[in-house]
Amino acid sequence: MLKNNSKYFLFLFVLIMASCAKRGSITGGSKDTLAPILKASFPKNFSTNFKGSEIKLTFDEFVKLKDIKKQLIISPPMKNEPLILPTTASKTITVKINDTLQPNTTYSFNFGQSIEDNNEGNPYNQFKYVFSTGSIIDSLTITGTVKDAYTKDVESFVSVMLYEVNDKFNDSVVYKESPRYITNTLDSLKIFKLENLKVGKYLLVAMKDYGSNNKFNPNKDKIGFKKQFITIPNDTVFELKLFKEVPPFKAQKPFQISGNRIIVPYEGKANGIKLALKNKNADLSTIVTQFPKKDSLQIWIKPAKTDSLSLAISKEKYAKNFSFKIKEQKKDSLNITTTQNSNVSFRSKFILESATPLVKIDNSKMKLITKDSTAVAFTTKYDEFNQQLQFDFKKEFSENYTIIMMPGAVTDYLDQSNKKNSFSLNTKSVEEYGNLKVSLQNVKRFPVLIQLTNKTGEVLATEYSESNTKVEFSLIDPSLFSLRAIYDDNKNKEWDSGNFLAKRQAEEIIYFSKEIDVRANWDVEQVFDLSIPYSPEPIKKVKPKKDLKKKSRSSF
Repeated sequence: MLKNNSKYFLFLFVLIMASCAKRGSITGGSKDTLAPILKASFPKNFSTNFKGSEIKLTFDEFVKLKDIKKQLIISPPMKNEPLILPTTASKTITVKINDTLQPNTTYSFNFGQSIEDNNEGNPYNQFKYVFSTGSIIDSLTITGTVKDAYTKDVESFVSVMLYEVNDKFNDSVVYKESPRYITNTLDSLKIFKLENLKVGKYLLVAMKDYGSNNKFNPNKDKIGFKKQFITIPNDTVFELKLFKEVPPFKAQKPFQISGNRIIVPYEGKANGIKLALKNKNADLSTIVTQFPKKDSLQIWIKPAKTDSLSLAISKEKYAKNFSFKIKEQKKDSLNITTTQNSNVSFRSKFILESATPLVKIDNSKMKLITKDSTAVAFTTKYDEFNQQLQFDFKKEFSENYTIIMMPGAVTDYLDQSNKKNSFSLNTKSVEEYGNLKVSLQNVKRFPVLIQLTNKTGEVLATEYSESNTKVEFSLIDPSLFSLRAIYDDNKNKEWDSGNFLAKRQAEEIIYFSKEIDVRANWDVEQVFDLSIPYSPEPIKKVKPKKDLKKKSRSSF
């Protein structure tokens, strides 16, 4: 009896406990969003008369290092990188200095966002450890912004440097020496702050340092600089604009690509070069053109029976002689194509491209007709360097055109003539185009280039003004455009980059603050104040087109 009662009471106890239990999932509490806290450092942060070679940083929780080589900025830079341990999670980080420290110098270790807590990855943002090998901590500061001279956006991880101007200073320091002070915009900032500086005169430079060696490589890196030396202390907010230098012209070894064509890769700009191609002592007749979308020249020759050729190439102070082997290869064939789609723009000419250079163009063997076979007058112009044949004619809205090239209409330098070719093209109705009228304000100087670009930076339309503040982009395809103005200081109708040694800045570009929506069958009137590159409230007026219907327009 007692045994049965015990079983009964045990069952009742379990049932009561089960009924009291609360059903639900087990949670770990609220998410940790707090950054690690530095509890101690040895030696103490902002120590003076630093003599050691090791720093220990102790935190309140386990931390880990992330992208330390990219995030850590040491100013002044050290020749030998310090060893930072451990590579696994720990409450203590040890920095072992592997360099001889300069006397009476304030050093700054900016860890950026490289120190994170081990569990949630919360960064200890912009933590700095500072010490001085002398008796004082230098405390002066300068600030500024970094921009790109050509594009709207600037790349991340731009170094900003100060080079001390003393008896040993010369312009070559940016190529050969590390700066006196350095900071970095890292991956989130486009502003900079150089701290713990001492009184003095400096060269201020920004650099997109792709080699990560604190030295300027003009073939790869971008650079921005202040033309005049700066003095510290200084409360100016500096602005540095990065540009990629155009390298001096330099030709690379030529090579044969077909039985009648030599390729010459080059650096820089090829305008104004001089070429002399020889078979032993005999000069060879050549035609020089641009290799499409490459920094290479094409030298066109007539097939010659020889084992080798020599080429002399020069531009200004540059001169180089090459010799190279020649083999019997298949020659290039004449081929006429177009890269344009069938919708021809009212703002451009229709262009045909030739695979080989043309030497004879016979318009009498070509005709341009409409969809009802009405002949249309046209003119042609041949761009030899780019191997392009341009057609110019009076266009009508909503029209279909056909260009017919009869055999022998064009002949190339190898005496090859075309077979019969035809190309179809058409124009849209006037209602399918839009207009943009731009009123320029506060133009500092003329001439200016006004350009429309797309999201990728491709130039879609350009107007050039030598004095007029009213610029009109007529009959453009509807799109979202970026608008920019270029001060064309050398009047060559294109943007020119800068040069550090020549102390020449890139030509100034002003971007309009917002994209402009040009819609079909609308006129858009836009005020562009060049003194306010990022105008918060652009003045914009849009209205339907009234004056373009049923009118024809000649190409621009």
